[in-house]
Amino acid sequence: MAINLVKGQTIDLRKGERGETYDLSQVTIGLGWDVRKKNGIGGGFLSKLLGGEEEEEYDLDAIAFLLDGNGKVANLGRTADINGRSIGLYEGDIIYFNSMRHPTGQIWLTGDNRTGAGEGDDEQIIVRLDSLDQRYQKIVFLVAIYHGRQQHQHFGMVENAFIRAVDHQGHEIAKFNLSGDATYNGMCSMIFAEVYRKDGTWKFRAIGEPHQTDSFVDLLKAGYTY
Repeated sequence: MAINLVKGQTIDLRKGERGETYDLSQVTIGLGWDVRKKNGIGGGFLSKLLGGEEEEEYDLDAIAFLLDGNGKVANLGRTADINGRSIGLYEGDIIYFNSMRHPTGQIWLTGDNRTGAGEGDDEQIIVRLDSLDQRYQKIVFLVAIYHGRQQHQHFGMVENAFIRAVDHQGHEIAKFNLSGDATYNGMCSMIFAEVYRKDGTWKFRAIGEPHQTDSFVDLLKAGYTY
């Protein structure tokens, strides 16, 4: 049975509360969210029919930092010219929409959902924890609103946000729900959770730490680089 976590809670990903064991050979970290409806009358067709405002699209991006034993991103990748665009942090220890697969092939982002539409996970990062190189001791998962500050979008307008971990057999291990409230107003990024090695297994810690910046690079520079 999946554990519903509270902020700051840490669990063992491999073993459940009832002694069940989970297959960490491949774990899906799913992140989801909804944008709060305007005027409380619902979005889409119903909203238009009743004269309400059309639901605004939010582009939230899931990101992962792979950290070494010092809690830092050791490889910032390179700058690549792709389809005429200069892409930074490419093929380094950061998984994001412009560098979706780690060079080792052990962790990857499945896609870039640019609207948040649909049920279930909006974005997924899959990681093969059991075969991840020992030089990676921790993975931090965060979400940033693309151009959030420019478009005056923030986590105060996001609800039903969650992060969950699902093992290779499809068993949901844990889920952490964040309720959008006034404390998230003006906050354009969020550190959701981290997964780290401990005593030969992997731990999952729910964090829910908001930040004003809409750039994960700012968070990277603030504490995760040498």
